[in-house]
Amino acid sequence: MAEVMLFRTWSSAFSLRIVWALKLKDVPYDTIFEDLTNKSPLLLQYNPIHKKIPVLVHNGKSIAESLVILEYIEETWKQNPLLPEDPHDRAAARFWAKFGDDKVFPPIVDAFYSEGKEQEEAIVKAKENLKYLEEELKGKNFFGGDQIGFADIALGWLAHHLKVLEEIANMNLIAEDEFPLLSLWQNTFADAHIIKENLPPLDKLITKYLAFREHELAKKLKQAPK
Repeated sequence: MAEVMLFRTWSSAFSLRIVWALKLKDVPYDTIFEDLTNKSPLLLQYNPIHKKIPVLVHNGKSIAESLVILEYIEETWKQNPLLPEDPHDRAAARFWAKFGDDKVFPPIVDAFYSEGKEQEEAIVKAKENLKYLEEELKGKNFFGGDQIGFADIALGWLAHHLKVLEEIANMNLIAEDEFPLLSLWQNTFADAHIIKENLPPLDKLITKYLAFREHELAKKLKQAPK
């Protein structure tokens, strides 16, 4: 058994966080790609509670939940730190990582899986929270300062997966004129060598998420009052 194993899917933005962190720290690992419609016995063994990816296995011990895994990677492999030395700055990085998951991600997902007025309301809510990220980037190239850090990795889905969602659902959440710093960060982050070389193909993502959206919209239509 390899010292480090990562259970993931090819398309998961949450799994990409772990890929990027391991690559940035130059930690060798083996990848086990999962089919979530037919989960492997190993995945169920290593994550019996949530039964989800990503799961990191290190020396036979498993860690689940992407932000928890990022913390574990940072504490286990000290090279190329993702968190700054200053305690306040470390706390801030963790805050923005969680803010992305708790406040930015949900309304964007709501907007993606809706149409008309419902979508417009979700977009307004998403942009209200994106404004906080724009403000946080003032005077910095990355949320981590001059280099990619913990919060950048956690928010990395905004630089790739979001563009897929925007194209499919005809949305424009991070326009350059409205969010110049966040828009620049998207491009700078996605162009970083280690990030770019580990991104899933856009065309495959579009095909996958288009099917997801069509399924959800059809389900909503079916459930709507007659």
